[in-house]
Amino acid sequence: MKVDSVVRINAPVIKDLNNKVNLALAKTGEALHTKVVQDQVMPRDTGQLQNIKTFVDLTEQNSGKVSLVTEGPYARRLYFHPEYNFKHTENPNAKGRWLDDYMSGGSKQNFVPAAFKRLLRKELGT
Repeated sequence: MKVDSVVRINAPVIKDLNNKVNLALAKTGEALHTKVVQDQVMPRDTGQLQNIKTFVDLTEQNSGKVSLVTEGPYARRLYFHPEYNFKHTENPNAKGRWLDDYMSGGSKQNFVPAAFKRLLRKELGT
């Protein structure tokens, strides 16, 4: 018995799909940033840390990775020292390690996968 098959790769469709995945990925990073701000978990004094110093890094987007980055000389110190006595006047839920809830094992660990799924479906029109 002999079986023949022909596989045709539709490169434009694959390229379009990859572009939509990358766009959904970038939007997921922005959604996480928005959620962190709305949940008021970052220490806040002037708002610089959460509004200006925190951004979505898209440099590795084509490899399927985006990062939520907080820069500044004090960002690392605040993040890795949850024992600090954070003011709660501006952000009532302010704490160190403010992203831990959104990571695996955290109380909001499903936020990022659910956001990506929703945003990808929107990009695909399904």
